[in-house]
Amino acid sequence: MALFVIALCQLMVVLDVTIVNIALPHIQTALDFSTESLSWVVSAYTLTFGGLLLLGGRTGDILGRKRVFVFGVALFGLASLLGGLAQNAGQLLAARALQGVGGAIASPTALALITTTFREGPARNRAFGVFAAVSAGGGAIGLLAGGVLVEWLDWRWILFVNVPIAVLVALLASRVLHESARRPGHFDLAGALLSTLGMVGLVYGFIRASQEGWRDGLTLGSFAAAAVLLTLFALNERRSPQPITPLHMFADRNRAGTYGIMLFLACSIFGMFFFLTLFVQNVLGFSPLRAGLAFLPVSVMVAVAAGFASQLLPRFGPKPFMITGATCCAVGLGWLTRIDVDSTYPENVLGPVVVFATGMGLQFVSLTLMALSNVADRESGAASGLLNTMQQVGGSLGLSILVTVFGTASRHEAAVRVPAFLETAGPAQRALFLRTGQLPKPWADQVLTSGVSTAFVAASLFTVAGAAIAVFVIQVRPSDLARLQGNHTPTPVAGEKGR
Repeated sequence: MALFVIALCQLMVVLDVTIVNIALPHIQTALDFSTESLSWVVSAYTLTFGGLLLLGGRTGDILGRKRVFVFGVALFGLASLLGGLAQNAGQLLAARALQGVGGAIASPTALALITTTFREGPARNRAFGVFAAVSAGGGAIGLLAGGVLVEWLDWRWILFVNVPIAVLVALLASRVLHESARRPGHFDLAGALLSTLGMVGLVYGFIRASQEGWRDGLTLGSFAAAAVLLTLFALNERRSPQPITPLHMFADRNRAGTYGIMLFLACSIFGMFFFLTLFVQNVLGFSPLRAGLAFLPVSVMVAVAAGFASQLLPRFGPKPFMITGATCCAVGLGWLTRIDVDSTYPENVLGPVVVFATGMGLQFVSLTLMALSNVADRESGAASGLLNTMQQVGGSLGLSILVTVFGTASRHEAAVRVPAFLETAGPAQRALFLRTGQLPKPWADQVLTSGVSTAFVAASLFTVAGAAIAVFVIQVRPSDLARLQGNHTPTPVAGEKGR
């Protein structure tokens, strides 16, 4: 029951990253978003989620993980209710940001509760396998659930649906979870604020560049502000007696490599879901429900691959699964770069999605396990928070970069298509274009597809970078394999001896 509660919470938090993707066209129409600003519906959530995850993990360590877990779940449910009631773009983005705060409190605490509930060895490995499968497959489940809710009810129900789930999780958690020991310490609010604002500035700079170009003053100002804020964040973490980002966690080669792989993996995952959702609805003409069903193979393959990896990890270690998983993701995204307006789902989308999902499942289990190996119990919240931060911040940053690539490629394609359209268009079509600035569907599909396929090229490079880290950075020793089989006691972190 404890694992069920933890997994259900993680599913609720993770699927909310993607459940809105299916509804984006409907949200855009209802609340008057521009195409570029629509990515903020995703980023408002992931930025606060990723930026505050480290503080959320520390909060659980200091105040007790059970009570912090319940509070985070309750806040998430309240924010979901407010988002469903939003009447304009500002209200929705504020609610999405508040959802991110609740998720940042609940998610790292949930992962840390696994380390205090299950003993190290096979039992904890299986629990991590379940958690990793939920984390990896939750995105695809969110797309499916989003399709059902938008098709049968209304886009607002993609947010309302979280309310009963949050109530159930909070009630069950109070009964089946055990409270952890409270650790002395203080909250690094300055670090949390600087990191979050720095990432917001960085993401805004990329999205602004996709709209206004790289010479725009606000674009350059955003990048400059982000550089200053993130530099101050690094300095703060070095000087703080109890930073939200313990720098000694990066001293371990394997853990640092694990965080890097997760960062690049998330960059590709968020982009794949975002752009492929636009493609199947706008170009292939899928309904929201059919678009959600189109991603069902992702959930299946992630679960299969995660189960396979969790069973064989003790025998082969995590490195082969990291390399194979990253390679599969790169192959899948490389395959997707070949889509065009004549593509079909069975021939041009299903195969790449299955390959990519297999890579996701293989990587998530090994990355989750490696990130928390040899970490003292008192810092497991911070370690899990840092892993989740790499996922959410990587996703936000990667999506903003890919939106910039998409926007640049789309503008170049439009510069070619618009003159060709005007040469062949009749007076009525030409007048309509001059009034609205929108190309008719066949021409608009060409522009969208060109931008999407180019974005997939950039996304595939992210996964190649992750594979390179797995090959050249990760080093698994025989003692690590013994520990994965449950025959080794965790080594204290640096500085813990004598305390």
